[in-house]
Amino acid sequence: METKRINQTTQKAKAIIEDRVKLKDIEQEKIINKFSAIPSNKKVVITIPAYNEEESIGAVINEIKTVMNNTNYIYQIMVIDDGSVDRTKKITEENRVLFFSNRCNKGLAHTFKKEMETCIGLGADIIVHIDADGQYPPKYIPEMIESVLDGNDLVLGSRFGKGIYQGSIGKKLGNMFFARVLSLLLGKNIRDSTTGFRAFTKEIALLPIKSKFTYTQEQLIRAIRNKKTVKEIPIEARETRKSRLFKNIIEYFYRAAITILKIFF
Repeated sequence: METKRINQTTQKAKAIIEDRVKLKDIEQEKIINKFSAIPSNKKVVITIPAYNEEESIGAVINEIKTVMNNTNYIYQIMVIDDGSVDRTKKITEENRVLFFSNRCNKGLAHTFKKEMETCIGLGADIIVHIDADGQYPPKYIPEMIESVLDGNDLVLGSRFGKGIYQGSIGKKLGNMFFARVLSLLLGKNIRDSTTGFRAFTKEIALLPIKSKFTYTQEQLIRAIRNKKTVKEIPIEARETRKSRLFKNIIEYFYRAAITILKIFF
């Protein structure tokens, strides 16, 4: 039953990709066809959501390439642009990676769902999700992929516990608070429930995301409630710009709490 559902979703996702590529150039079509045709059950898609990230997106892509080209993994970098109005699209296309774009700014949760649909359509076996702002060092990607191959369904790049967080004290306390709440609700110790740096199987990618705010906590909750194996790998995050997901810590607490309550109750 699970295999049948995956196959049906994959066919639907492929149709979505084909429809999107009609609007793209021949170079994008070549990238898709080449990657999809590779006979492997260990194909990796490294997906990056981006919104007005002209200052960092090029460096992030190049750093990922440097790391991954020193491994034997079959991988493809993909950027989903959320309606940027700066040079994000131009810089991404210059780096010759797979690129899709929302016609206008849809928000992180919507963009993440689009990422998952596209990854499944590309035939990804393992998906690595990383932000475009440079907060998460790509050097941890091979370790995270290896952890998925070892049998873990969802691997989190954790900035807390043994990891190192470089954000504001307000965001740090907020993240730690919700990690503690989820740990109590789920019966599993979670250090970093909001990290955007994670690697996971295609089965995890198929889990529904109903939030209109973000995907981070919801994906984690649904993974654990579906008896999936979750592991955290400590990382040393970098200092980055202020979050664009929320205006202040009060808004973050409110929207994150609503998301959690809707899932549990």
